[in-house]
Amino acid sequence: MSMKISVPLAPARPATALMSIIGLVTTLAITGCATHERVVVREQVVVQPTIMRVPAPIHEERGAPPTVGWNWVPGHWKWEGHDWAWVHGKWVPDLVPPMPAIVVETVSPPPSPAHYWVPGHWVWRHDGAGWVWMPGRWLR
Repeated sequence: MSMKISVPLAPARPATALMSIIGLVTTLAITGCATHERVVVREQVVVQPTIMRVPAPIHEERGAPPTVGWNWVPGHWKWEGHDWAWVHGKWVPDLVPPMPAIVVETVSPPPSPAHYWVPGHWVWRHDGAGWVWMPGRWLR
């Protein structure tokens, strides 16, 4: 005779099984929907342009004029290619008006980081032109 042994199984609980499945599906759905905000940081490098500022004036002794009617042209700085050069004051037989005020210039952005700005400045012309404004410019 054969004997069958029967092991009682836990009674099925459909509500518990359904809740477990819903919980698992919800967890998977939420995990799959998690978003990660992508943050892109862009640094803006600001290059400060080099400005070759005009040095302070140099005090010079005038001395006496060579003769009556001569006028003093004060010394002043002049841009000479790659640096400022001092132009010594001197006596001239011409009428010398005072050096005009510095012209306020708008400095445009540099053409490249290798360029430097030379500010505008007044220079004395001995050809009768008197004080002539040399506008500021970018040089390399």
